Amino acid sequence: MDSRLRCKYLENKVMTAEKAAEFFEDNMVVGTSGFTPAGYPKAVPLAIEKRAQNGDKIGLTIITGASVGPELDAALSESGVMKRRYPYQTNSTCRNLINDDKVAYSDLHLSNAPQWVKAGFLGNVDIALIEAVAITEEGNIIPSTSIGNSNVFVECADKVIVEINTSQPVDLEGIHDVYNVVLPPNREAIPLTKVDDRIGTTYIPCNKEKIVGIVFTDIKDKTRPIDSIDETSKKMADNLIKFLENEVKENRLPKNLLPLQSGVGSVANAVLGGLVDSDFEDLVIYSEVIQDSAIDLIEKGKVKFASGTSLTISPERLDDFYRKFCTYKDKLILRPQEISNNPEIARRIGVIAINTAIEVDIYGNVNSTNIMGSRMMNGIGGSGDFARNGYLSIFTTESIAKKGDISSIVPMVSHQDHSEHDVMVVVTERGVADLRGLSPKERAVKIIENCAHPDYKEELCDYFYKACEGKYKHTPHVLSKALSWHERFMQTGSMKENKLINESTEMNSQNEMKSKDEREIEGAEAH
Repeated sequence: MDSRLRCKYLENKVMTAEKAAEFFEDNMVVGTSGFTPAGYPKAVPLAIEKRAQNGDKIGLTIITGASVGPELDAALSESGVMKRRYPYQTNSTCRNLINDDKVAYSDLHLSNAPQWVKAGFLGNVDIALIEAVAITEEGNIIPSTSIGNSNVFVECADKVIVEINTSQPVDLEGIHDVYNVVLPPNREAIPLTKVDDRIGTTYIPCNKEKIVGIVFTDIKDKTRPIDSIDETSKKMADNLIKFLENEVKENRLPKNLLPLQSGVGSVANAVLGGLVDSDFEDLVIYSEVIQDSAIDLIEKGKVKFASGTSLTISPERLDDFYRKFCTYKDKLILRPQEISNNPEIARRIGVIAINTAIEVDIYGNVNSTNIMGSRMMNGIGGSGDFARNGYLSIFTTESIAKKGDISSIVPMVSHQDHSEHDVMVVVTERGVADLRGLSPKERAVKIIENCAHPDYKEELCDYFYKACEGKYKHTPHVLSKALSWHERFMQTGSMKENKLINESTEMNSQNEMKSKDEREIEGAEAH
């Protein structure tokens, strides 16, 4: 215990998860660690769930960094404890309750969430529940596999409870770089100009008097499996690489590109992983999540440094990653999400933002959150942070979904997260549409011609030509036809479509094993 809990003053704060769960009261606001099922608390949420199952009346507002594992989101939502949720989620149980209006959910840009918490926009944080690998002699907290909003919750909360997870290697100490951004009018420029700059501390500063409970646990992160790279994903990756190669040829990018950001999920992992066999070298990553493809690129000598807020390695690779961790450690850094997702930094260092869309319309507007416009999938995550502020804003999607039943290129998106103003390039397995400097009608021609699936090109062209016959020519639409494009799936194909959607979201809440389709859609985060 001495190597993990080094502060003698706090030794009498060690308790069971059940005892720690007693601190949580009805109507509290709770901020927890965790970002893309990594570094989230596990034992205490399960103990809170038991309290609810035993009849205790307890309803909580839960704020995290991003998505967390089933021990938190599934346990607390299914037991009725979770009444409100911010800012991003991926758990099927939680998602279904959100869509059934049983859990209130507000989808936030991940870079905005820390400021909202500090400013009190989401209420006073009563308890910060943080996973750690250790506590220092002074009582400061050494996070585990993610930082997310942990530092902000510790700063703002009235009380702090720490889960020291012994399944997380203590070797993680030193990988973190915790820097605090103050609120206006006292905010200053963040002194970060290169991906490998260190500007903060290796721990989360914490007043030890705030810590009311310490729980030891050994429950592992339940990260998600990553699909192997299929032919469609490989084609998307190849198309993206050819585009980037041409940008270098045209002197719009340096030979080693600019810092890369990629969303999460199987598609994003595959697209980024395509760089393994490319000619690009000396790459750097400035992103939210460091997942399998980033580790592959480091192992191959393609990436020399990677910065994120979370280490989310697939289950089948996690043990091997920990065994080899010392070989990666000097090439990795984890930062709070108010730094990893900060628009100021993304703009300054010139991030190449690569994120995944659910659907893209012919004018370049992107939906990355809602199925058929009203069924929440996961949330916007960090995609908006990077898309609007990156040097290049790229969105990838397969041209069709649901085995070809649906086109991912549509006349008008059913829900808009990223407007045409923030979308520079669209990539599908069919090709690339470079939209920079094009008028709306020029964008439509380019997207239909280069990115749409052949099965839907004629129909999209027919829509576009009819729209161009209307009175207004700048961004021509036939609203009735644009809406009916989506309505036909809700009507003529509603039974089949709803069955497919339900099947893809009714997953095992204990291990959150996702279907291939859903994991691909999940890449729409920047999560």
